[in-house]
Amino acid sequence: MPESSQALPQVVSEAEWRQASAALLAKEKALTRARDALAAQRRRLPMVKIEKRYVFEGPDGQPTLLDLFAGRRQLLLYHFMFSPRVSGWPTAGCPGCSMFLDNIGQFTPVHLRARDVSLAVVSRAPLANIEAYRKRMSWPHRWVSSANNTFNVDFGLTTADEEGHGLSVFLRDGSDVFRTYFTARRGTEALGNVWGFLEATPYGRQESWEDSPSGWTQTPPYQWWRRHDEYEAQNA
Repeated sequence: MPESSQALPQVVSEAEWRQASAALLAKEKALTRARDALAAQRRRLPMVKIEKRYVFEGPDGQPTLLDLFAGRRQLLLYHFMFSPRVSGWPTAGCPGCSMFLDNIGQFTPVHLRARDVSLAVVSRAPLANIEAYRKRMSWPHRWVSSANNTFNVDFGLTTADEEGHGLSVFLRDGSDVFRTYFTARRGTEALGNVWGFLEATPYGRQESWEDSPSGWTQTPPYQWWRRHDEYEAQNA
């Protein structure tokens, strides 16, 4: 951009700037409280049991949906638009979904695991295409193929008209799997960070200040936080 431009904010005194900033901050705090109330409502959503047994293709074999939990209670599963039937995407995934994965920090899953949450990605593309693209993009996340099952169709991500993207959240109770939440389109914009992901789960941040249903496990805020290399080995 040129150094000089006619498109500039209004220039005011410092006192006027402070007054305008305080007014905006009040609205931002109101939005934060509204977001907290929405997250509390999300933690009270009912859930639906997944009756069908889905088997995927992965670099480590053929994991089921239950296997993607990796022994944890909650699972964040991102539906990545990468399908052989989409023109221009036979060997490379959706640019928008790629930007989304770029926003997931390398160590985000480490912090999520500390709250009993696993993260995985699923696409309809063949596993070989997925692995080649994942390596090209230097993404460490677990990514499986649903090319040989009806998962995408059953969950409404593949229709006669289009391929879709989004985030599904699952909860495990023993060997039973339940879907608790789904968001797509601009609903995924708030995700991609530890807090956004945790607030999409049924247990939330699991901190004592949250408005959660009775019986939800909660711990004091801040105390569970660690540097990504300081969590116990069992969470690795």
